[in-house]
Amino acid sequence: MGNSLVCFSPSHKKPNSNTFNREPSKRSPSSSPFLSSIASTRRSNGSSKKKEMLADDLLLQQQAIEAVLLFQNHQKNASSIPLNRSTSVVYPSPGQQNQSFTKSSSSRQRLRSDAVSFQPLELVDKQDVKTDGLETNHFILVHGGGFGAWCWYKSMTLLEESGFKVDAVDLTGSGVDSFDTNSITSLAQYVKPLTDILEKLGDGKKVILVGHDFGGTCISYVMELFPSKIAKAIFISAAMLASGQSTLNLFAQQTGSNDLMRQAQIFLYANGKDQPPTAINLAKKLAEDLLFNQSPAKDVALASVSMRPIPFAPVTEKLSLSGTNYGSVRRFFVVTQEDHAISVPLQETMIESNPPEQVFRLKGSDHAPFFSRPQALHRILVEISQIPPI
Repeated sequence: MGNSLVCFSPSHKKPNSNTFNREPSKRSPSSSPFLSSIASTRRSNGSSKKKEMLADDLLLQQQAIEAVLLFQNHQKNASSIPLNRSTSVVYPSPGQQNQSFTKSSSSRQRLRSDAVSFQPLELVDKQDVKTDGLETNHFILVHGGGFGAWCWYKSMTLLEESGFKVDAVDLTGSGVDSFDTNSITSLAQYVKPLTDILEKLGDGKKVILVGHDFGGTCISYVMELFPSKIAKAIFISAAMLASGQSTLNLFAQQTGSNDLMRQAQIFLYANGKDQPPTAINLAKKLAEDLLFNQSPAKDVALASVSMRPIPFAPVTEKLSLSGTNYGSVRRFFVVTQEDHAISVPLQETMIESNPPEQVFRLKGSDHAPFFSRPQALHRILVEISQIPPI
C-alpha cells in the first residue's frame, strides 16, 4: 500500500534489516611477495572505492533530506518552488514479469552516476496547456499507504507549471502529520485531512481527486460523501473497491503470489502481541525491489527517509458505496505495467469488476509512477483534466 498490503497474515519471522547494507568483499591473503604487492594494491583500490561509495551514500541521504525540507517549505509558502528534476531514463522490461520476484526484474541498470546526476533539467518540455474553461483546474493528490504528500513533488511541480492548482494532502499519521500511526482506529480518522479540505471547498467548486495505492480507498470514501464536489477521480495502481469490500479483502486475492511482499511486511503490535496488529511497516532493504524497481536512486533515497508505517485498522474496514453518490463520479484508472506491489493481473481484476470510464497504461512504470514515469503520468493527468463534462 504504497506497499499494497498483499498479505495480511502476521508472521513471526525475524524482520529484515531496515537499512541498505553493502557487504565488503573478502580476499584471501597471498603468500607470494609479488601477489602480496598486487593484493596490497587491490586493497588500496578497494578502500578508495569504499570511500567513493560512502560519499555517494552520504550525498544521496543529503539530497533526500533536502528534498523533504524543500517540499515542506513549498507547502507552507503555497508557491511554486523549482524542485530538482529527474534525469533518469527508464526503459520497459520486455516480456512477462517473473511473479516470484526473488530479484528485481527491472531492465534499467542503476549506475553510480545516478547518485550524482542532479542537474535541474526540465522533466518535460513545457506544454501549451489551456486551463481556462475547464470544469476544474484543481487537483488534490492523495498518497498511498506509507507514503506522504512528499511523494508527489514532481507531479506537483509539473502541474503547477502547467497552470493547475494543486494540493497534496498528508493523511493522518503520514508524511509530516505527527499523529501516531498505531493509534488510528478507523478509515474516517485516517482520511480526515482530506475530508476537511472538501468540506471547506466553496459552493460550486469542484476538484479532480487522484489516489495512489491505498489512496484509492480513501478517495472512494470521500466520493461517497462529496460527489457534487468531485469532477473526476483518478486511480493510479490504486484500490478501486466495490461496495461491501475492504482493502484487506481486495489484496488478499493475490495472497501467496507475491513472496516479496510477504517477506517485506513487518507487523507492529502497539497493544501487545495478543491483540491485532496496529500498523504495518516495510523492510527498507526489500522496498526498492517491491515499490521502486524502475525509480531513480535519489527518489528511492527520499522514500527511505520519509516513509512511515501503514495503519492496520483502516485497511480492514469495508466501504459502503452507493450508485447515487460514489457511482455518479467519473472514474479513470492508470495501470502501472512493471508493478511488483500491486500486480497487473490484480489491477485488471479491479478494472473488470468495477469498470471505470477509461483506462490508461503506463509502460515501464513501477508502483511509484510519480518517481519512475513522472512525465508520462503528467500527460495522462492533463489529458483527463481536459475531457469535457458529460
